[in-house]
Amino acid sequence: MESHELLHEVIAKASAKQIAADLGLSLSMIYKWAEPDEGTGSGAANPLDRIEALVRTTGDLRVIQWLCERAGGFFIQNPKSHWPHPHFLIPATNHIVQEFADLLAVIANAAADNLISKSESRCIRDRWEELKTVTEGFVRCCEEGNFAHLAEIAGNAATQKK
Repeated sequence: MESHELLHEVIAKASAKQIAADLGLSLSMIYKWAEPDEGTGSGAANPLDRIEALVRTTGDLRVIQWLCERAGGFFIQNPKSHWPHPHFLIPATNHIVQEFADLLAVIANAAADNLISKSESRCIRDRWEELKTVTEGFVRCCEEGNFAHLAEIAGNAATQKK
């Protein structure tokens, strides 16, 4: 979906007048955001396109993370599948288990004195984000079929044992 299409849907569900008033912008500007940009249509560069350009230019995903946190969520980047073949399933699974163990170790160390400081809290958050990223990569490999041959291999192995 293009940014202007999303904004068109958002504006259709909300009051364009209220959006304009809350943001201190003209009603026409709000409506222009919901049109294709100036390069292809009569719209104006909208905030979504500007944020995307900022992230692309800086390469700094903290902007997206900040927005997600403000919305009550979190951002996990879809990782590249770095386990391209089914025979990587065991190391991939081990990687997830190790990341989880690392998270638990950080939590245990932080909680040992019954007090968790801001820096310890940040370490916990960092390990948690890493675990989510590794697990998301694993799940994407599964969805992309990179581990699909395992059932076939397992079935052949079971048949050979009989």
